[in-house]
Amino acid sequence: MKFRDFIAIISRNGFSKVRQNGDHHQFEGRVDGKRRMVTVAYSRGGDDIAPYNLASMIRQSGLPKKFFR
Repeated sequence: MKFRDFIAIISRNGFSKVRQNGDHHQFEGRVDGKRRMVTVAYSRGGDDIAPYNLASMIRQSGLPKKFFR
């Protein structure tokens, strides 16, 4: 999955970018009434996300895995 695709998915589900520090972009949203923060570290949106990073970002989001398939 590409970073731009991941960001599009979380944005469609209520997340918005709240801050950026260098290549680290933080998105905030609410899932099941709980505040969630997702850190996305990228410099180019067209780059592929490493599988272990993708799994971590999905866990941080609290969204179902099926949204990312």
